Amino acid sequence: MVNLAYDYDRLPTAEELPDSDETPVDNELQNDLPNFLLNLLRLIWGDRQDWFFGVDMGIYDDPKSRTPIIPDGFLSLGVERYKGGNRRLSYVLWEENYTMPIMALEVVSQTYNGEYEAKLEQYRSMGILYYVVYNPLIGKKRRTRKQRQGLEVYKLISGAYQRQPGEKMVWLPEIGLGIGYEEQSSGGWLGEWLFWYNEAGDRYQTTEELLGQERRAKEQAEAIANQALQEKERLAAYLRSMGINPEQIPPVE
Repeated sequence: MVNLAYDYDRLPTAEELPDSDETPVDNELQNDLPNFLLNLLRLIWGDRQDWFFGVDMGIYDDPKSRTPIIPDGFLSLGVERYKGGNRRLSYVLWEENYTMPIMALEVVSQTYNGEYEAKLEQYRSMGILYYVVYNPLIGKKRRTRKQRQGLEVYKLISGAYQRQPGEKMVWLPEIGLGIGYEEQSSGGWLGEWLFWYNEAGDRYQTTEELLGQERRAKEQAEAIANQALQEKERLAAYLRSMGINPEQIPPVE
């Protein structure tokens, strides 16, 4: 937890702190999935300015340390979406009115990195309400001693993380969204993606899907219009074959 009583003559700013630990990800999904969730939030909460979702960004919760905690993704509520109208370099708690992220996300690495043990304890000690672990290796390679689910969500209750019910989707009432995964094609890649869901369990659609719906609706409307035009032309041809000029038929009142 943050030591609010710690006294500093001048706390370091985000510009003065390292914005990365320079550790490369070993799994492309560790970047793709958090960015996918961020882009969905931009659709869902496009009019809201009281949230921030960080991807592979350092969290500084201790003024005495210059080593950040870097989740694959994290969500904070009640903060400026754009800090002072600018982009954040890092998430520095004393510059955010000590607003701790409400959720941290880790995507299990190809080389196991303690997502179920060390990192779980780390986020618990920080006081992050929800810790989400997504394991894309489930069903492919078993990387942990215990049998795990593809998605595990832990909630901080009375100082301890408790696993929340749900396998494919878990509702997060304090956030007002559910998080889950399913197979979907995005950007030309068919695989499992993380999604946000509403309380009814319906997932929010991506820009790609919404544009596809719009395109199909337009194509359907054009097809209906073309069919009506063809029917009109066929009727006009029939009338002419009967010696009737269709242009001289008065319109029906």
